[in-house]
Amino acid sequence: MLTCSADKTPVSKRAADFLKIEGPKYRRRQSELDAILGGPKLNEECGVFGVIGTDDAAALTALGLHALQHRGQEAAGVATFDGEQFHTERQMGLVSEHFSDADTLDRLQGICGIGHTRYSTQGDTVLRNVQPLYADLDQTGIAIAHNGNLTNAKTLRADLVRRGCIFQSTSDSEIFLQLTARSQYLSATDKLIEALKQVEGAYALTVLTPEGLIGARDPVGIRPLILGDLKGAPILASETCALDIIGAKFIRDIKPGEVVICKADGSIESRQVFPEPPHARPCIFELIYFAKPNSTVDGESVYELRKRLGERLADEAPCEADLVSPIPDSGVPAAIGYAQHSDLPYEMALIRSHFIGRTFIEPQQKIREAGVARKHSPNRGLIDGKRVVLIDDSIVRGTTSRKISEMLRQAGAKEVHMRIACPPIIHPDFYGINTPSHEELLAVGRTVEEMRELIGVDSLAFLSLDGLYKAFRKGARDKTAPAFTDHCFTGDYPTRLIDQVESKRNAMITQLSFLAETS
Repeated sequence: MLTCSADKTPVSKRAADFLKIEGPKYRRRQSELDAILGGPKLNEECGVFGVIGTDDAAALTALGLHALQHRGQEAAGVATFDGEQFHTERQMGLVSEHFSDADTLDRLQGICGIGHTRYSTQGDTVLRNVQPLYADLDQTGIAIAHNGNLTNAKTLRADLVRRGCIFQSTSDSEIFLQLTARSQYLSATDKLIEALKQVEGAYALTVLTPEGLIGARDPVGIRPLILGDLKGAPILASETCALDIIGAKFIRDIKPGEVVICKADGSIESRQVFPEPPHARPCIFELIYFAKPNSTVDGESVYELRKRLGERLADEAPCEADLVSPIPDSGVPAAIGYAQHSDLPYEMALIRSHFIGRTFIEPQQKIREAGVARKHSPNRGLIDGKRVVLIDDSIVRGTTSRKISEMLRQAGAKEVHMRIACPPIIHPDFYGINTPSHEELLAVGRTVEEMRELIGVDSLAFLSLDGLYKAFRKGARDKTAPAFTDHCFTGDYPTRLIDQVESKRNAMITQLSFLAETS
């Protein structure tokens, strides 16, 4: 059993104590809160974790999930395998609420485990959709944790139902289980690989089978998945911050289209299931927003990358002002970069509350707007009579931006300017980000001047697309081979949108039928 080097405390006890202390810092049920606040941000995706070859698999998984809590606060789950049977624990709420006592962790026996933190982008917010999902196969079992969305899930689901499959959840992640169960291959690994060949879209998977811990990444590399090591025990995780919390070392990224099979003895088998592309196209919002600032991507600090966005934004959209302030917390690194590059004071014009209660109130517009004031409050003594530049990472609907502008003016700000560290979002996402519909996006069909008037600021500017790429040191965007999945800005989707095309076709057929009946 792994122990803390200083006091020899078992990891399960150390994990439980840590989560009890740190857990309250995280927000619960983020989706409900964001709805109340007008959906100001792009909602988090999910986080996955896996480890094999240690007696403390459950405790390490709980700690890894705690580090990935920012990727989803609706639910969390852990599955382990003890050599004979699987053990699962899935609950609504935070990791710390359900995996902070040694008794729970001790019930999750085994030397291998996987875990999942959930923000629902597909499927209802109910316990049956909480991952890891488990299924019995022929003479074995399988548990799976999935980050991402499939763009042919509805089509596959309809076909499987016609063939007699019974689904236990409304999550698109169950597609992996159903396809795996129907495969005629003998090994669980080969069954899973056959399932992967039938899906379309984005996925990073940690999978637990009697054969070992399996990791898989989609052929484009949209969703992140990394390989780490803790004293010979292989680890899979969404981000490097999950390695840091348990003292593991980073080995490498899982390649796009790669499947890795990790064994309890520390050996790792790699299978390139899909042809490796010339370069990956990771989701650009991992760098802009989703990844934790202390994570590293391609060897670079996410924090430093976001500071460079602010520096580039200062070059492209300078502003005469008295101070620069972030819209906390996501705008902080970019605001620091903007302020330093502009030689302007960096201050906190807004103070954010981290202790907002949760509610099931419907997200009506008045409630959304009232919620903004509960989340942010102006620093009146600082901003009275001052020209303020607000920095944020993105604008989605614009509800929060408008309320914050009004709030600062009421607190005495002489001028309010806004700078956004990414281009305007004009296309929805189908790969695991819960963006609003096309019609709800503020930037759709509006000029920057029209957006400025709606938000109520003195000036508004966005970072250009080429500026975004240059800030990440990729040069200008190559239209033939872009370095990122950036469809929210460009409409350049890297995979087929099978369900979306089918949905439009059905809607058109329905409309034509209605017109025929009424003519």
